Amino acid sequence: MENSGGSAHGLNVKLIAKTADGELVSALAAKLCYSDSDIGGLLEKISSKEQSDFIQKIVSMGHHSVLEHLNFTFGVEGVSRALTHQLVRHRIASYSQKSQRYVKHGSQFEYITPLTIADNPELLAQYEKAMQDIGKAYEVLLNAGIPAEDARYVLPNACETKIIITMNARELLHYFSIRCCERAQWEIREMSFQMLRICRKEAPSVFGDAGPGCVRGKCPEGTFTCGKAKEIREKFTDKKNFL
Repeated sequence: MENSGGSAHGLNVKLIAKTADGELVSALAAKLCYSDSDIGGLLEKISSKEQSDFIQKIVSMGHHSVLEHLNFTFGVEGVSRALTHQLVRHRIASYSQKSQRYVKHGSQFEYITPLTIADNPELLAQYEKAMQDIGKAYEVLLNAGIPAEDARYVLPNACETKIIITMNARELLHYFSIRCCERAQWEIREMSFQMLRICRKEAPSVFGDAGPGCVRGKCPEGTFTCGKAKEIREKFTDKKNFL
């Protein structure tokens, strides 16, 4: 396997699974909170149109606990260990990642190159040499009988990895508000935008207004604002970006 030397343009996000009738269940759960009717009766009354309108209403009200009935599972490839170190800080989620204990990379491991480095030929050459030197050191350790779980200590954050992520819709709304923000690190921001595109297609009534905090009002970052709230708001409200 050759070193990719690529940026996060190799990033690939796929929807693996989604809770069947998750939006219906969320709408039913919300209705139940405000009705003395039995569950069967409520279920008969919820049409798809009413379901969509009602979910939009409860999302706008902040009644997000009912959204925990709706889960999404994503398969992600072409990202770095630097990204997944950030990702797993979101603790209301489940993760399964390619193991460096059990999967040996070999000397020619795949890695992610930030564009700030890729755009500078001199720095890129140094970066690629560093990756090659690490690969050689890793292979020397393995050939000397060092277990993969110990040899991996020389591997960089740049190492390409694959991960499966499961989050419920409530956590996803929170996740998008943080990781789609311009202040988020570029790689996880790019992945999060791809995840949001999928969610908007699958559950527009839940995720229609999802994104960084400035999409729904004043930037919540205070003095740390990127200063581009207007442009960001336009990006996340332009339907062409979510086709």
